[in-house]
Amino acid sequence: MINNLQEAENCMLCKKARCQKNCPINTPIPQVIQLYKNGEIEKAGEILFNNNPLSVICAIVCPHEKQCRGNCIRGIKKEPVHFHSIEQEISTEYLKNTQFIKPESNGIKVAVIGSGPAGLTVAFELAKKGYDVTIFEKNEKIGGVLTYGIPDFRLSRELIDLLVSRLLDLGVKIKINSIVGPVITLNKLFKDGYKSIFIGTGVWNPKRLDIKGETFGHSHYAIDYLKSPKYYSLGKKVVVIGAGNVAMDAARTAKRNGAEEVYVAYRRDFEDMTATKHEISEAIEEGVLFKTFEAPVEIVDDGIILARTEKKEVDGKSTVGMIPDSEYLFECDSILIAVSQAPKNTIVVNNKGVDTTKRGHIETDEKGHTTKEGVFACGDVVLGASTVIQAVNSAKIVSESMDEYLQEITEEEVI
Repeated sequence: MINNLQEAENCMLCKKARCQKNCPINTPIPQVIQLYKNGEIEKAGEILFNNNPLSVICAIVCPHEKQCRGNCIRGIKKEPVHFHSIEQEISTEYLKNTQFIKPESNGIKVAVIGSGPAGLTVAFELAKKGYDVTIFEKNEKIGGVLTYGIPDFRLSRELIDLLVSRLLDLGVKIKINSIVGPVITLNKLFKDGYKSIFIGTGVWNPKRLDIKGETFGHSHYAIDYLKSPKYYSLGKKVVVIGAGNVAMDAARTAKRNGAEEVYVAYRRDFEDMTATKHEISEAIEEGVLFKTFEAPVEIVDDGIILARTEKKEVDGKSTVGMIPDSEYLFECDSILIAVSQAPKNTIVVNNKGVDTTKRGHIETDEKGHTTKEGVFACGDVVLGASTVIQAVNSAKIVSESMDEYLQEITEEEVI
């Protein structure tokens, strides 16, 4: 158990703090720690929230080893300061004990499609400015990947409930089980009086391995499995293909839901895995086994055919290739495929004017403007699968852009 008071005392309160500089959203870490030491928790919480509305979430899911903790100057010779633990305590207390005051409404309606990290951030930022915000969420609970992609043993659903309470304080309306695209179109929203629309629907279409047998009954996509793991019967022996955080979450969830043996198969080595070291370490501690330098070849009735791989240098670049005649059957009950995701294009298909890139992501400029007037987007639906903090950071930029746009069109209407 981390002693946060001791962690705060360990902080050197650097004037040119590397931890802050390497935080994607520039969290004022020394200032927050000083307030924490002074017992000014509410003020520290307000600063954290205004800088990052999802501070309480990022304190848990951010790759701290690459950001604040990994760049702590104290960590050169001693244990680095675990600021994320302090941040979690402050942010949780702030959301629990502070009731937000709904600002005076400016009468301008804004629609937010999707309630993942980007959508929640835009909703908070615009609601604080007095906009009449309505969130459209296709599922029965809000949170997007926070609710349906990250297991509750990693991220407590109580924290998401706290965010919902604060959204309601600000007057945000939430429409669950509401899919925008085929029936409720963007044009319908505009006709109903919404002056601007934000799209933050994430990436929920799993990418295929494109190998034979991928449609068999014991083969599943990890992102789908994580939505409702209790309804799956994976059996005793499970193989997860992939090495990102989704793969680690799927492997740990399978282990916790009754699988006796869970393997992660990856075509490269540990150093190349995109999952954080912390997530990999947690998986190992929970008994997940790793098969490195193994690539999937075919899914068969008795399991999966794997082949050994090796690294090669080609034109100065490291690449991985299969070793000839190294294929073998690895018997298992189920396979979970976790090799990234792509956006679902329901909105784009049913709404003309919103262009996409070759990869199927919504096309925007640097401020989030899409190719359709009044429609903005950011987060995974624009960038592809990325971190929560990246989504929050881009959503703050886009919310400012939407505010500028709405102010301009309001002035034009008055004229």
